[in-house]
Amino acid sequence: MAAPGPARLLRAAAAASSRRWLFSASPAAGTRPGCGSAAAAVRTARLFSLSARAVLSSEDKITVHFINRDGDKLTAKGKPGDSLLDVVVDNNLDIDGFGACEGTLACSTCHLIFEDHIFEKLDAITDEEMDMLDLAYGLTETSRLGCQICLKKSMDDMTVRVPEAVADARQSVDMSKNS
Repeated sequence: MAAPGPARLLRAAAAASSRRWLFSASPAAGTRPGCGSAAAAVRTARLFSLSARAVLSSEDKITVHFINRDGDKLTAKGKPGDSLLDVVVDNNLDIDGFGACEGTLACSTCHLIFEDHIFEKLDAITDEEMDMLDLAYGLTETSRLGCQICLKKSMDDMTVRVPEAVADARQSVDMSKNS
């Protein structure tokens, strides 16, 4: 099991006490790609001074609506810079099989379909992400992997759709809503 990411460590530290914490982290070897790995490295290398109130503030959070395979609408919040995979995991959203490789670009289980106006604003797709998307079921013109999409303020209140079936590139598994 992978070590918790910097964001989880910061939340845990802030939740433990309302006093100020000083936290320093450096990017570990083998950190997962996505969300501007260079930007994430800079972010984790900085010194942070946080209070529980600052970490738990909802005014900095971005709301994301997920339309699940069964048509249910799941709503969650994340911070700018979080990947959509982080949002699903951190909010314990019930999306079967989502993020099986934990964001290492070894599967396509976090395949999401974006609205056109949001898709147009996303960062460029990498060759590695494209290779994994080639294996995804239900691929569309606006498909991307959630582990590679970082939240920005401009994405607040966006809606993304989870495809009806999911392919895990690591194994032959079909987790469609009919299975």
